[in-house]
Amino acid sequence: MRPIQIHDTRRSELVALEPRDPGKVSIYACGPTVYGRIHVGNARPFVVYSLLKRFLAHEGYEVTFVANITDVNDKIYDAANASEPPQPSALLASKMAAAYIADTDALGLGRPDSEPLATETIGPIIDLISTLIERDAAYAVEGDVYFRVRSDAAYGELSHRSLDALDQGEGGEGAKLKQDPLDFALWKAQKPGEDTAWDAPWGRGRPGWHIECSAMAEEILGVGFDIHGGGNDLVFPHHENEAAQTRMARGQELAQIWMHNGMLQLGGEKMAKSVGNIEPLASVLERWGRDALVLFFVSGHYRQPLLFSDQSLEQAQTSARRIRAAAAQLSDGHSPTELAAHREQFFAALADDFNTPRALAALHGWLAGAADHAGAGNDDLVQMLTVLGLETLLLPDANAAEPDAAALELLAARESARAAKDWEQADSLRDQLALLGWEVRDGDDGAKLVAL
Repeated sequence: MRPIQIHDTRRSELVALEPRDPGKVSIYACGPTVYGRIHVGNARPFVVYSLLKRFLAHEGYEVTFVANITDVNDKIYDAANASEPPQPSALLASKMAAAYIADTDALGLGRPDSEPLATETIGPIIDLISTLIERDAAYAVEGDVYFRVRSDAAYGELSHRSLDALDQGEGGEGAKLKQDPLDFALWKAQKPGEDTAWDAPWGRGRPGWHIECSAMAEEILGVGFDIHGGGNDLVFPHHENEAAQTRMARGQELAQIWMHNGMLQLGGEKMAKSVGNIEPLASVLERWGRDALVLFFVSGHYRQPLLFSDQSLEQAQTSARRIRAAAAQLSDGHSPTELAAHREQFFAALADDFNTPRALAALHGWLAGAADHAGAGNDDLVQMLTVLGLETLLLPDANAAEPDAAALELLAARESARAAKDWEQADSLRDQLALLGWEVRDGDDGAKLVAL
């Protein structure tokens, strides 16, 4: 196993991946709150951590990847009550969870090993809150329970914020009940219009968002697991609060490495439902296809923002076609030793903070080198594309456009010109085909057209 380093948000530096259990890596990534269909920006963490699992598995690790689904939340209550006609919140959450799974299935990357639901983890959530109350890190008041932020001396270390500059984002909710404005809700008493609730020692209600993830992660992976992932918009307050809850209840860190991906941007702003600049994942997949979308995601480093636009997806679609066309020229089997350096550069890039753009550059270098070796085998390419979730590019494109009669007529005319050794006319016809979106590929079995 080669050394692997990942940027840890808490330490603000690259750190070596040193698994808690030798040979095994545990990953927890925050999934969606299911009150509506997810947009393409929501899919970025799903892609990043799914591909990270593939890379780690390639390196010989046994990987457990957990991504939760938040199916009880203020936003779900609000959306259910606002629907026409209003519907039970549990029904809305169930429908949207199924839609989320269907939409992300279409990415073709497989499922996480476990996808816990908050509503199925209520027992562990209540137990965790009870422990925090016993340790005086939380207090109950009028059916609510709040975490005592100042009880945690390490609070703020993950987000690198001082206590005096914090705002939990809860607005005025619970302001009169909190002992300190910094405190945040672990449990919320049932209110009118909230049709889903559970009994707890301090009163009937439901959990706060942050405690849900702490409990779900611990229930499956235990405490001190290897990598906690999610979008960088979750660093504060969500992940800061997760870390604090577990630290005060268990006396140790929830995760060793906190890994955060950047946001998708559209129109100069973060793609978000609250901004209104969203593109539904299902629509993007229908328009551009999963190959182009996955290639678009890996074209940028996971920690950086990524600009979503028609131009960027067109570039990814063209790149996918070219990789597929190049792969079609290779035979099954071993690669020439001359290409080994490109393969090593590919995997070294992924070992260095999962640098997919650098890995893609190495992959293109490998393809360029393979084009110079007759009979080159594709075994290296199979490994590289599979790690990036692009193994489908090894197969013919089932959705590829077929050349129309005009393109076929131009191709026949070009072949006639070549037979007559009229190279100028042959080149002119080739250029006309390119303007129509077709590349001419000459082979032993004649010329064929490949969509650009």
